[in-house]
Amino acid sequence: MRIDIDRINPAFKELIKHHDQVIFLDANIFIPPDRSNFQKHIAAFRFEDYRTVFLDPLLLEFPKLSVHETVYDEMVVSSVKAYVDEHIGNESSGLEVHYDRNLSEEENALLNLYLQKLSVHSGYDPAADNSKDRGEIRSLSYMAVKRYLYFTANDALPIRLIKNAKELETDLDDMGIIQPYELIFYLYESKKYDGKGLRILYKYLYYLTARDKIENPEWGKFVEAMEAIYEDLFDESR
Repeated sequence: MRIDIDRINPAFKELIKHHDQVIFLDANIFIPPDRSNFQKHIAAFRFEDYRTVFLDPLLLEFPKLSVHETVYDEMVVSSVKAYVDEHIGNESSGLEVHYDRNLSEEENALLNLYLQKLSVHSGYDPAADNSKDRGEIRSLSYMAVKRYLYFTANDALPIRLIKNAKELETDLDDMGIIQPYELIFYLYESKKYDGKGLRILYKYLYYLTARDKIENPEWGKFVEAMEAIYEDLFDESR
């Protein structure tokens, strides 16, 4: 996944300034990355390490993290599901699950329109309600109905549907996408968490393969570039 260190992401900028906004998460944010198929002798990222380095700090920093019910249903790995269940409704690190059944009749009609509009760009078929791309498409459709603005994912589909909203006519023009590298940088820059662990996670996600090393900067240059474009914003938030 190629990262962008040249331009400010307005959605990320808003999160830096205001942590109390509702942020929807894709399932892959909770699941530790596994790139073992790209490199020999590279293991999957251990959930215990991922939880300590990334998930726990994320839940501490942002009090209104949310998932759509279809994303919650994708939590089938026992360690991931147990972790999510532990934090749903937790006062100190709340995580909210949003359900379609709570939509009004008018909202349900609008939801179906968004499902049809977005699904044509994916492998999801609303009529069959198949599993491929289901969490992303139903999450974004629900968010569009309720006018939630921020989605966090590490998958090309939601990134494309949001970033190319005008070109694809998805009607997601007001929505913003947050990617893991931005959150890794924020947690690192806060100086409150495991900097070495965050560096290792960044390298695992974005600087592991030969292609990664062509497309993305190494950790030091990544931090330097991000600090340059977000320096004033971080100064304001401290």
